[in-house]
Amino acid sequence: MIMTSIQHQIRQRVDQLRRYMERCGISAFIFPSTDPHCGEYVPHHWETRKWISGFDGSAGTAVVTLHEAALWTDSRYFLAAAQQLAGTPFQLMRERIPGTPGIAEWLGQCLPEGSKVGIDGWVNTISDKRRLDQGLAACGLQLVSAADPAETLWADRPSIPTFPVEIHPLSCAGECAADKLARLRARLGEMDAEAMLVGQLDEVAWLTNLRGRDVHCCPVAVGYVLVTPEEAVLYIHPEKTSAQVCDYLLSQGITTRPYDALAADLTQLCAVSILLDPDRCNSQAADCVPDTCRIVEAVSPIATFKAVKNEAEQQGFRQAMLRDGVAMVKFLHWLVPAVEAGGHTELSVSARLEELRSRQPLYRGLSFDTIAGYGPHGAIVHYEPTPESDAPLSPSGLLLLDSGAQYTDGTTDITRTIALGPLTAQECTDYTLVLKGHIRLAMVRFPAGSSGTQLDVLARYAMWQQGINYLHGTGHGVGSCLNVHEGPHQIRMNYMPAPLVAGMTVTNEPGIYRAGQHGVRIENTMLITHFMDGEYGEFLQLEPLTLCPIDKKPIVLEMMEADEIAYLNQYHARVYEMLSPYLDEAERAWLQEATSPITID
Repeated sequence: MIMTSIQHQIRQRVDQLRRYMERCGISAFIFPSTDPHCGEYVPHHWETRKWISGFDGSAGTAVVTLHEAALWTDSRYFLAAAQQLAGTPFQLMRERIPGTPGIAEWLGQCLPEGSKVGIDGWVNTISDKRRLDQGLAACGLQLVSAADPAETLWADRPSIPTFPVEIHPLSCAGECAADKLARLRARLGEMDAEAMLVGQLDEVAWLTNLRGRDVHCCPVAVGYVLVTPEEAVLYIHPEKTSAQVCDYLLSQGITTRPYDALAADLTQLCAVSILLDPDRCNSQAADCVPDTCRIVEAVSPIATFKAVKNEAEQQGFRQAMLRDGVAMVKFLHWLVPAVEAGGHTELSVSARLEELRSRQPLYRGLSFDTIAGYGPHGAIVHYEPTPESDAPLSPSGLLLLDSGAQYTDGTTDITRTIALGPLTAQECTDYTLVLKGHIRLAMVRFPAGSSGTQLDVLARYAMWQQGINYLHGTGHGVGSCLNVHEGPHQIRMNYMPAPLVAGMTVTNEPGIYRAGQHGVRIENTMLITHFMDGEYGEFLQLEPLTLCPIDKKPIVLEMMEADEIAYLNQYHARVYEMLSPYLDEAERAWLQEATSPITID
């Protein structure tokens, strides 16, 4: 086999790492996919797993010993990982496949008893470090916190991003940072804590009412906030904060310190009880807290604060969804004729949609990389077209398009599955089953305090009756000009205890995927609202925020119930009413047909 330049680079890096490990007395080093802030997207500076292995998927852990190397990832990336690791020292470990050892088990097989296994504590959470420590100890191995080897070995390592931060308008935030801090301190008191280290970037952004551009698709900035009874300190690179931002922060009771001053300042904390979220706080920060302080391990209360949108945020979502819906209708009006004319691919239509969104006021960028899966690619749940995989579109079959945008007043997330021409009976049946599930969940009214798990079956019931299921969650929270995925609530099969609360956003996105054939998913972002108070307490309902027609052409009407058709007609009437004033004559005529009511003879 002829070795490529990338394979040669990976081999060189692994060799350099092994010499480095020998000098440090370490027999193995573990590279996770995370950064110090435990985010879904990682700035390039912390992509050390990608740097050492060459694998660029969003999930995975690379482990290098003095003589072996392996990479663990999940089923989404088995094919891509196998291709990218070929010719490198790394063996692919397929997670959750029988016979695949865990990291600790594999290291126990590879290393002599008493060997030291290194991790960078800044990119491993308290919980992750604890689990690794227990697993390695059971194998006779010792876990040690060590310096990040990439800091020494990665010659052209990207710097930590230093884009300027912006003040998020109070008209969009709906609550000033000073009031959020007061609310947080009151909640900490109820949790038997006096202080808290806020490390997740969307929580930092929400708490300070700042936005940034440091992370792909997420309007956040790299930093921490340390909240004590007396002060709140934002740890951030000084070049990111203008005089105007510093003055604003001071007016809210927030001072600033350099980003790299956090560790030293934590060691100087006076005797306080400090809340650290073990699943969201890196272990190195926890290790810096002196013994005179008491650590309270608990879920960050900011997650729930942030998830419940105030009136200004709710109104912002409605306005953002209106503009996003206009862009979507302009795109859908263009799409099928463009495909029939020829020359378009998954990437070209994704670019067209992005261009149309960028024309809308308050647009900040995409909220995630567009999933445009045509035909068999639609069956790959997290598929993103690349120049190598980019498929030409033909006037037949289904295009699954999952996309979204960041606007100053809201974040959008929508999936539509679109008939580009004639369909098979199986495609129509699957589409109708997904639509039935989407509508059944959308129509639900439920007692306050219910969890998403208790509602999940509504989206799956029709397809379960046909022996069909999907393995991803049905719904997740959406941030307010923040991360497109936010918790703590979810709608999914496995138990998620976080209650659904009025003011939360949540997506509704059931799907069916047939490998090698097609995929179907229909998604609206919903707002949980009050329905009624009565003898049995408060009941809630779901308001669709997303404004965009759902393709009627694939529907098998005989499979639909009367109330399901009534819901779709009502939704489409609202879509036309809200969007039609912002369209030209041709677009309005197209939308009128796309949202015309379905009638049953």
